[in-house]
Amino acid sequence: MTPNLLQNDVLRHLTFTLGKDPDHASLYDWRMALSFSIRDRIVGPWFASTRQTWAEDRKRVYYLSMEFLIGRILEDATVNLGLRDSAEKVMADFGQDFHAIVGDEPDAALGNGGLGRLAACFMESMATLGCPSYGYGIRYEHGLFRQRFEGGQQAEAPEDWLSQQHPWEFERPESAYTIGFKGEVITRDGRDIWQPGETVLASAYDTPVVGWQGKWANTLRLWGAKPTTLFDLARFNRGDYAAAAEPEALARTLSRVLYPDDTTYQGKELRLKQEYFLTSAALQDILRRFLANHSDLRALPKHVAIQMNDTHPAIAGPELVRLLMDDHGLSFEDAMDTARACLGYTNHTLLPEALERWATFTFGNVLPRHMQIVERIDSWHRRVYASRPHYVGIVKHHEVRMGELAFIMAHKVNGVSALHSDLVKKNLFPELDKLHPGRIINQTNGVTPRRWLKMCNRPLAGLITDSIGTGWEADLDRLKDLEKHISDKGFRDDFHATKRQNKAGLAQWIAQTQGVHVSPDALFDVQIKRIHEYKRQLLNILETIAHWSAIRANPNGTFVPRVKIFGGKSAPGYAVAKEIIHLINDVASVVNSDPVTGDLLKIVYPPNYNVSMAERLIPASDLSEQISTAGKEASGTGNMKFMMNGAVTIGTLDGANVEILQEVGAENFFLFGLTADEVIKRREDPDHSKKAIEGCQPLQDVLQMIAEGRFSPDQPDRYHGLVHRIWHHDYFLVADDFAAFHAEQKRVDAAYADRDAWVKMAALNTARSGFFSSDRTIRSYMDQIWDVKSAL
Repeated sequence: MTPNLLQNDVLRHLTFTLGKDPDHASLYDWRMALSFSIRDRIVGPWFASTRQTWAEDRKRVYYLSMEFLIGRILEDATVNLGLRDSAEKVMADFGQDFHAIVGDEPDAALGNGGLGRLAACFMESMATLGCPSYGYGIRYEHGLFRQRFEGGQQAEAPEDWLSQQHPWEFERPESAYTIGFKGEVITRDGRDIWQPGETVLASAYDTPVVGWQGKWANTLRLWGAKPTTLFDLARFNRGDYAAAAEPEALARTLSRVLYPDDTTYQGKELRLKQEYFLTSAALQDILRRFLANHSDLRALPKHVAIQMNDTHPAIAGPELVRLLMDDHGLSFEDAMDTARACLGYTNHTLLPEALERWATFTFGNVLPRHMQIVERIDSWHRRVYASRPHYVGIVKHHEVRMGELAFIMAHKVNGVSALHSDLVKKNLFPELDKLHPGRIINQTNGVTPRRWLKMCNRPLAGLITDSIGTGWEADLDRLKDLEKHISDKGFRDDFHATKRQNKAGLAQWIAQTQGVHVSPDALFDVQIKRIHEYKRQLLNILETIAHWSAIRANPNGTFVPRVKIFGGKSAPGYAVAKEIIHLINDVASVVNSDPVTGDLLKIVYPPNYNVSMAERLIPASDLSEQISTAGKEASGTGNMKFMMNGAVTIGTLDGANVEILQEVGAENFFLFGLTADEVIKRREDPDHSKKAIEGCQPLQDVLQMIAEGRFSPDQPDRYHGLVHRIWHHDYFLVADDFAAFHAEQKRVDAAYADRDAWVKMAALNTARSGFFSSDRTIRSYMDQIWDVKSAL
């Protein structure tokens, strides 16, 4: 592809697709013209991949996820197609700034955090490896929410990413399926027949996902909800205008918002409807595709692997059984055997509240036929495994337990890090593990190095290529070849220069957007993830206050200048998490204006953290904060991105931190805190937090400052509830781990003071990060769960 051809295509799309000439084109017009031109080059391998899959009758993977946090597509696509530099030159020839064009693209508001970003990485790796696949999700109009801060508090507004045309998708109105809710189940001729009381249409929108070097492309199919009855003309003509449009409004509600607040019954019902909407549409689509070439549905597992990404799509089990029985005439036994052989379940959490449980009233009201099938599955499982005295069922205490349902209906269940998979066996599903030995396996997560190194960190990627040659992007284990260069002072200087270049760019962005001036020579200490008590942003800000207090007590001490950077959103109904956000912002206001501490400590919390912000922050980070309570984080993937980009981890033995520590070595990792077993034991003491606070003077001082209103002078009692919680209800052991965290942060200061030694640590983190490529993860899924071969 020559720049001239791309230039001609950009001009053609600008003129004939957008109806603009170069002299009157806006930044939006140029972005759309370039996007359409790049999309044209994806369609070729996309069609070829689809034709080859059909021609060779290949088994496909179907990845069901409520989230796909894909981020911006334009630059990522140019990188994978090898057109990044050509695109920049073409736009420069038109007098346009490529970086401004890329920055004009809105992040697709299709996810919240690690779950959705993992799904996006997996889709890209499946395309890179030639694994025929579809991703299935919901085309949310407004996503999670756009975060802003008002007086330091989180405020939510709807995302508007679809207010402009989305250039990467193809609408498929011919691929639409009727989805039913509520109604009743009647018996006719000995068969149960569901007669839904409500219906909507699931209409498909396809986005091609191209792999490295454009050799293969798969499909991300997102469902938009549309009414089965567009408009009630009779009501309109009677003057009842709002009621006339009611069917459309009710349908669109299903695909408006990700994770609607479920503190009300209406919110719970909407969530369940969303999960069924996604799952039913996907399964109907899968069966249609299979039946186009085959007739015996009992052969489905030879051609279809369905992966449930967490418990949200767990309704896939009973829905697939329903479709096979009610629509296609299979017996219950054949439907069960077929469904279980197709389905796999990835567990992503050890938190009880995230393992969804639906009241049987709600479940039976919204999905009456599925309630019958779930009860039948539960009875079948209880009968087959009746030898166990303490049977753990699906329906228990008037609840439908979706984690247990997903486990029973899957032929393989996997955790996402070695520690997590062990805890899934021991703590989460111990009885089911005994009933089904060998069903639980581990698949440690990974991230795509194309986006998270090649694209987002061009200075470091260039140094890697200069040092070890090309090809590492698709064979990340080759990063080990960097180790022999790290002993060379010249290489370490170059590595440091790439990091400083990224930090200088971030410092400029912080000044422009946040109004805070920071030095690129300071230690950039970063914690970016959704706000949750178990992720312990609270521990981080408490230690930051202690650090600030220590500087104030000895302003001429040997402190390393530090910039604390936070990023992340709280769920709208999560009051404690929102209180922690408020505290961070209140502390930042005091610290950033303190003339005593000055440039020795700054706190930055940019609002509306998303993929694009992560791509800016991670390459510029020195220290990666992975400080969750041990035994609570399933894996984490941010930790892997930081490691890949040469940040050193401070963390607990939780999630994939365990494997990062194994890969990089204890001398290149700042470890602190209780282990998962020690956490359980410590909780047995009802006074554990009180004892921890009384044994740590710095923590006492910090809590006293907060309680006195030092950071909230306009409302001194603002954080009394939060302080009381730490003293008396510290379930996530912030107080117990504080002293160790505080001590380890002092070790970080001492280590960063020796810059050359720090650079060596950072470079070794990059060199030893190859294990955490999502290509490795997907190869393992293909081999151990899906039984799928590469088409390349």
